Amino acid sequence: MTPVTVPPRPRDVHELIRVLPDPEVLRDRCRALAALEVLMDGRYGRYFDYDPAWGPGTGAALMNDVAGAEYAILFTPDGVLGRGFDHESSMSPYTNEGMGLWPGLVDTLPEVFRPLLRDPAFCDDEVQVATVVFWRESADTAWRAGPVELPEPGDDGTAHLFHVLAAGTPEAYAAFAGRRHGREPDLDAVRRVWDLRPLTQAQVVAVNPAMTLALAAPGLLVTGYPVAPIT
Repeated sequence: MTPVTVPPRPRDVHELIRVLPDPEVLRDRCRALAALEVLMDGRYGRYFDYDPAWGPGTGAALMNDVAGAEYAILFTPDGVLGRGFDHESSMSPYTNEGMGLWPGLVDTLPEVFRPLLRDPAFCDDEVQVATVVFWRESADTAWRAGPVELPEPGDDGTAHLFHVLAAGTPEAYAAFAGRRHGREPDLDAVRRVWDLRPLTQAQVVAVNPAMTLALAAPGLLVTGYPVAPIT
């Protein structure tokens, strides 16, 4: 298999927001990542997931490495809110005196998004847990982040949390899958999923020889991926 080329990782939230695409493109990218994880690892608790009904009118793209790093990107009627948490970051509320968010992280966050950060899913005993926060209101033409100054370059965890999403290519996912799952899926099959096109049994097997379309269909449907009738 030809080695894949993956763009450099954004080091921090300020670099991340410069490379993120428009919200609709980002949403499709998140759905594709979730669908690929269904095919590569059908078990509950996949690395990437997508819940189109996370809340009223709100879909959520989720990542959890089950080792203390996770993110949620919430697609709401008012815009998009992204928050990530890296437990190894010195910006973690658990390492800060008073267990508060790092200064500047949410200073300019629009009021419409603040209740979302207080959701119990993103708190620990009512303490908000995040090391990365970014957003884009519906009327915005660019992604935004607060005036946060990192204690060390790259210390907010962006590079680990968002590198596959930021790269935004089938090649980036294939390289990730090789590391995460111990095998790289067929790149042409990954490209088909990336384009959110209906899959055949042969294409599912090209991604993961141990998976079938019938087994994958329920998980794909949950993510909102288009699934053709199985005959």
